[in-house]
Amino acid sequence: MFIAMLYITDAITIQDWELTESFMRASGPGGQNVNKVSSAVELRFEAASSPSLPLPVKNRLRRLAGRRWTNDGALVLQCDETRSQARNRELVRERLKELIEKAVTPPKRRIATRPTLGSKKRRLKAKKVRGEVKALRGKVDPD
Repeated sequence: MFIAMLYITDAITIQDWELTESFMRASGPGGQNVNKVSSAVELRFEAASSPSLPLPVKNRLRRLAGRRWTNDGALVLQCDETRSQARNRELVRERLKELIEKAVTPPKRRIATRPTLGSKKRRLKAKKVRGEVKALRGKVDPD
């Protein structure tokens, strides 16, 4: 199955020439198949130099990618979950799509709120009760 481009949103589609796939032998179970077939997939997406992504999306993607973001601005994803190379290719492309979709939506701004008077009183009362419990743990006088 050959996919020409990866559709993310109406505004963002990643062309096939921006993606590089390499195949290697997978680790783990699989019997003799593991030693013969290169079923694991490594997908490399040159995100920093991609014309498809706007700058804010690139910045959020870098933060979300973490260790998978290389020094030269590439996003590297690996998949060796299944014994099928084709299925691993699909899975790694789905992961890339999900990661970019997450980066497309800007995070919500946090609205600072103050604790209510009731919550302050409850917290101080709980601290007082806890302090009394600890104070009663002292040594017992034999008198």
